[in-house]
Amino acid sequence: MGTTPYDKDLGRDPANFQPLTPLAFLERAASVFPNHPAIIHGALRRSYSEFYARARRLASALTQRGLRYGDTVSVILANTPAMLECHYGVPMAGAVLNTLNTRLDAAVIAFSLDHAEAKVVIVDREYSKVLKEALTQTKARPLIIDYDDPEYAGAGARIGEIEYEDFVAQGAADFTWSMPRDEWDAISLNYTSGTTGDPKGVVYHHRGAYLLGVGNVVTCGMAKHPVYLWTLPMFHCNGWCFPWSMSVVAGTHVCLRYVRASAMYEAMATHGVTHLCGAPIVMSTLVNAPAGEKKPLPHVVEFFTAAAPPPEAVLAAMQAAGFNVTHLYGLTETYGPAVVNDWRREWNALPAAEQAVKKARQGVRYLPLEALDVLDPETMVPVARDGVAMGEIMFRGNVVMKGYLKNRAATQAAFAGGWFHSGDLGVVHPDGYIQIKDRSKDIIISGGENISSIEVEDALYKHPAVQAVAVVAKPDEKWGETPCAFIELKPGTSATRQDMIEWCRQSLAGYKCPRVVVFVDLPKTSTGKIQKYRLREMAKSV
Repeated sequence: MGTTPYDKDLGRDPANFQPLTPLAFLERAASVFPNHPAIIHGALRRSYSEFYARARRLASALTQRGLRYGDTVSVILANTPAMLECHYGVPMAGAVLNTLNTRLDAAVIAFSLDHAEAKVVIVDREYSKVLKEALTQTKARPLIIDYDDPEYAGAGARIGEIEYEDFVAQGAADFTWSMPRDEWDAISLNYTSGTTGDPKGVVYHHRGAYLLGVGNVVTCGMAKHPVYLWTLPMFHCNGWCFPWSMSVVAGTHVCLRYVRASAMYEAMATHGVTHLCGAPIVMSTLVNAPAGEKKPLPHVVEFFTAAAPPPEAVLAAMQAAGFNVTHLYGLTETYGPAVVNDWRREWNALPAAEQAVKKARQGVRYLPLEALDVLDPETMVPVARDGVAMGEIMFRGNVVMKGYLKNRAATQAAFAGGWFHSGDLGVVHPDGYIQIKDRSKDIIISGGENISSIEVEDALYKHPAVQAVAVVAKPDEKWGETPCAFIELKPGTSATRQDMIEWCRQSLAGYKCPRVVVFVDLPKTSTGKIQKYRLREMAKSV
């Protein structure tokens, strides 16, 4: 490729080119608004200058312990100030942040720590028991740092070498952290459950985190100094990148350890919350709260939800309670949501039922996502924009993951044809808005958590009385979806619903266990294949 006159003698220089990284957001916020409240957690208050100093102390302490560029720091933390500090302090040390789901079992945690080659693990005392068990199964021998959250009063022993506050105190508040060597370098690692095999490690880079962080601000219409309530777990896609987004506009993080209606209403009324994100279960918790727990909101609160689209009744109840709900869509591989149901003003004039139909659609691409389409996965040709022709939803752009850690085959398959293949099947409506119609991966999204139906089936197949089983999503007003197991028993055997649920609990995390169990002769094709589409219809009425 030749050069133009605009290329001659006009190269990249430190003066005109710096790698994009969300770490710079916190430095700027602390410089411009040093005394503005950055974090609220119970009785704790921290300003932006304090937030920045503590992140630098953490980075300094990690560096003193010999962490090298590209090493992994895993954390098992609730939505606490320490989790926010890790989102900056860990990459400021040149390390990669791996936030682990606090609901995982020991075996999955052990796999993740070994696969990530974790050098350090920071663990909330509430989760020390499961980590201790996981460490008996790992080859890795990381430094363990305990975190004592003052808002946690439950059981849980310290298992580490040092407590988090003592560790951070060892660092220097004026630590000179370095920009990433390249904006393409990894900033975080998130494990996602596939339908088969071990979890895949999704790698985010600094560039993508920067762009999605800014994209959230644009998408959510955040003015300066918003107040954000943490109900979405920060371990999930790095909290959809909102730990970084809030520093863009010097907003206030209101941490919430447990998602309870009374605590949410109290926080919104007391702190003037403007925005929050959450799964459908959070909406159900809010609208179904006892009258005594509800409090009048100081203004309309913007609520952003993903997973299953909220039912019309829930949308109406949320609006009546003072919330404006916006539907988002994305995957772990796209840094969380990269698609928004961008609401058009003229739709406000539609009847409630028609508005609900519009709200159920996933929508259009985020500003920093370069392309979103529904393609035939065989020909890679876009489907007709008629709301009927079905294809696979695909993404392309800077907010698509770097790839799967140590899994070249899976990465190549995900990026076949120059697009990221979501595995979700959908349509494109004439106005360009996409809508999911099915999930080719058989993933059940319950309370915002991804559950592999095949993983649940594998657990049930190990029961001595089970001859055949199929697990599908059952629509649920509270959770969005829940696992529903259809089981065909072996001749001469018997079992109860509770038997099967207890059996699953022996090998699966609680949220993955089926809530509904139906004993039935499974519908099959002439070749013996179970007809899941029929079971999905049956699940709606059981």
